[in-house]
Amino acid sequence: MNAERIIRIVAGGFILLSLLLGVQASPVFVSQYFLFLTAFVGLNLFQSGFTRVCPLNNILSKLGVKGSC
Repeated sequence: MNAERIIRIVAGGFILLSLLLGVQASPVFVSQYFLFLTAFVGLNLFQSGFTRVCPLNNILSKLGVKGSC
């Protein structure tokens, strides 16, 4: 699996998890402040599309994962 797929999976997982924990209709609701995590991941994806700077990509490359974004 290359880094691009891992980044997409991790970002999607964080978004789903933060929605699960931050939306009041969810059975595992904790706090609305978890929605800030959704915004952070979305903004990070948005800026990385323009700047090609992705912290998770840097971490994965140090771990030896091939195929950076």
